[in-house]
Amino acid sequence: MSKVICALAVSVDGYITGRDSGPDRGLGDATMLFDWYFDGDTPSQEFDGFKLSAPSARVFDALAGRVGAVIAGHKTYDDSGHFGGGGPHPNAKLVVLSHGPVAEISEQQTLANSIEDAVAAARKLADGKDVGLMGGGAVTAALRAGLVDELVLHQVPILLGAGRPFFQELPNHIRLNLLEAVPAPGVTHLHYEIAR
Repeated sequence: MSKVICALAVSVDGYITGRDSGPDRGLGDATMLFDWYFDGDTPSQEFDGFKLSAPSARVFDALAGRVGAVIAGHKTYDDSGHFGGGGPHPNAKLVVLSHGPVAEISEQQTLANSIEDAVAAARKLADGKDVGLMGGGAVTAALRAGLVDELVLHQVPILLGAGRPFFQELPNHIRLNLLEAVPAPGVTHLHYEIAR
């Protein structure tokens, strides 16, 4: 069965967006969380236009190549301009997780109203590949439901001080096993599996 994974860029103090994120403002004043996508000399084999450092390209492409569908929360969907009617990953279908109506859902996008339904739909769309999670709310809902298998923090050495946190409150502790730690220019890739 496919795995459910989350790999997001995050500040050292745990934020995935800046202070003023929102519709028409994207991820706010936190664009430096993504400088490592473009500051290297190794082209990504998965995402056109990305030029990463060699260690980052290895980690990024290995993860991106596993993903066949992505679940994005409603806020992430809105803040990202509805992904232009497509999705955040060039080779993966998109499932939008929302408990209410969502504007501009296209034929290439699927809507689900619970994390369980979103994961089931994404697994079907992924056609044997893994399911990726985007957005703090979607990740937290999946963690609460025990649906996450792996977690990757692309930790950028900056303290943002505010913004949207990666994780929301969880009902209990979740233990992680470190699979790999890869230091790279401008980012450290921390790859964990959820301890079961």
